[in-house]
Amino acid sequence: MIDYKISIVTIGHEILIGQIVDTNSAWLGERLTETGMTPYSIISIADDETQIVETLQSLSQTHNMVIMTGGLGPTKDDITVRSVAKFLDVPLVFHEEVYDRIVHIFQKLNRPLSESHKAQCYLPSGVEILYNSMGTAPGMLFRKEGFTLISMPGVPYEMKAIYQESVLEK
Repeated sequence: MIDYKISIVTIGHEILIGQIVDTNSAWLGERLTETGMTPYSIISIADDETQIVETLQSLSQTHNMVIMTGGLGPTKDDITVRSVAKFLDVPLVFHEEVYDRIVHIFQKLNRPLSESHKAQCYLPSGVEILYNSMGTAPGMLFRKEGFTLISMPGVPYEMKAIYQESVLEK
């Protein structure tokens, strides 16, 4: 077994109030265990920038890896990207390739692109983009000094696609 201390963090008020059941953690726990990496903890937190940043700061001091789901998307409460940038102390930068992909998706659907979808193209400087074949919100991967942060959307089928198509090969 690989000696990593891994935490799964789910973000979303809807999880905390019981509006939805967190199936992502169970699925990720199974996948990690299959690869010999047993999660150390599972934590659910609110869509709150301070709480996200403080959780990442704390876990980055004691863990090798954090896998987060939730808070990536076009709605107002999707603040994970901004929170990760604050945690990393880096600016958000526009990614033209993410924008082009979203434009292509909306053209195929013959739907107009909203400003909130364009806002999804601003990601923390220095993160590796994990493309989402099932939706518009990309995942993110960041490595520094023995710590890895993976952030994926909370929509289960999007999270699973990113994990299977991008994370496993990392």
